[in-house]
Amino acid sequence: MQLLSVNTARVEHFVATNGERLDSAIRKRPREGRIAVGPLGLAGDEQADPSVHGGLSKAVYAYPQEHYAVWAAMRQQAQVAGDLPPGSLGENLTLQGLLETRAWIGDVLRFPDCELVVSEPRQPCFKLAAHLGFAHAVKMMAQSGYCGFYLAVKREGTIAAGEAFELVPGPREVGIAELFKAKMRRKA
Repeated sequence: MQLLSVNTARVEHFVATNGERLDSAIRKRPREGRIAVGPLGLAGDEQADPSVHGGLSKAVYAYPQEHYAVWAAMRQQAQVAGDLPPGSLGENLTLQGLLETRAWIGDVLRFPDCELVVSEPRQPCFKLAAHLGFAHAVKMMAQSGYCGFYLAVKREGTIAAGEAFELVPGPREVGIAELFKAKMRRKA
């Protein structure tokens, strides 16, 4: 398993492809070098709405790179131009080799200089659709289960793109994929 990209963003005001005006830090961009990891997340990263993003249990958001091809195809079908570089799903960490179906609440991602604990699945919001440029993005995330997952910081340190990481199993009582499906059913 490998960390392909470390991504951060400051809160910015932007006009989405649908014309909606938003304040958000969803437009994550890859960072070079080692990035500090503190209890509330990565140095240089912000959240526009701390009532739903960030905090100790949602300090870092991870997303599997394996899903990017599906999102690119959906955007193409919706006739949305442009590439999807790492960070395009709003994630701090673009991972390879760890899908939602293999992540459980309490699992630890052990990097060389820090440890992060899987805490909960992401719940998509309207800003995802506005950022990706097509109205059905939230529905597509809910249906596909390609949600990614939040991480709490167990051991502070630093992190860098290209690092391998180890998955240390937690209690394995609640899986990310199952919890996400349950949350989406309750929302519907």
